[in-house]
Amino acid sequence: MSLAPIKATRLLAASLCLWLTGTAVAPRVQAEETLRPATSFAAIEDPAERSRALFMEAAKVLTHPRCVNCHPSGDRPLKHDGEILHYPPVERGADGHGVVGMQCQTCHHSSNFEPAGVPGAPHWHLAPRSMAWEGLSPGEICRQVKDRQRNGDKDLAAIVKHMSEDSLVLWAWEPGSDREPAPGNAKDFAQLIVAWAETGAECPP
Repeated sequence: MSLAPIKATRLLAASLCLWLTGTAVAPRVQAEETLRPATSFAAIEDPAERSRALFMEAAKVLTHPRCVNCHPSGDRPLKHDGEILHYPPVERGADGHGVVGMQCQTCHHSSNFEPAGVPGAPHWHLAPRSMAWEGLSPGEICRQVKDRQRNGDKDLAAIVKHMSEDSLVLWAWEPGSDREPAPGNAKDFAQLIVAWAETGAECPP
C-alpha cells in the first residue's frame, strides 16, 4: 500500500489545524536561561538546604511555558510563550485527551509536524486537573508533585522516572517551530531531579 495518500491526508489535517490555530512556522528560538549542573550545588553542606536549592533550579523548567501550558489551572490548554489560551477552544475532557470530536490527537501526532508548525509527542494530552500548577510557586509545585493523592499515586522513584524519561517532558527541549525550548537540556534537568530526590526531596518554602 502506498504511503502517499496517508502523507497527503496528514498534510491536509495539519494544514487545517494550522489554519484554525494560526500557528506560524519560524526558526526555533533558543532558550534564554540555562541550568546549573547538579554538581554545582555540592558546596551546600546541609542536605536539606541543598535539596531545596536543587529543586529551585529545576523549577526554571517546571515554571516555563513548555511545562505550564500543559498544566493549566483551567480546562483549556495554553499555547505559545505568553500562556495564551489554546485556539480552537478545546476542552480537557474526562481523561485530559479532549472531548469527542476535538481530541488532542486530531492535530497533535507522535512528533512535531514542521510543515504546519504543529507540535507533537507520543500520548499528547493535558496533565490531570490535580496536577495543575499554573500560577503556583516552586514550593507549591514541589509539594503537589510529591503528594500521592494528587500525582497519580507516584512514589519518589516514579516521579524521577517521569521527569527523566517521559516523552512529553522530553519534548520541552525539542518543541519545534518558533517555540522557545525549556531552559538548559533534558540531561541536566534529570540530574537535578535525581539529586533532589537523593538529598531528601525537600521543598522550598
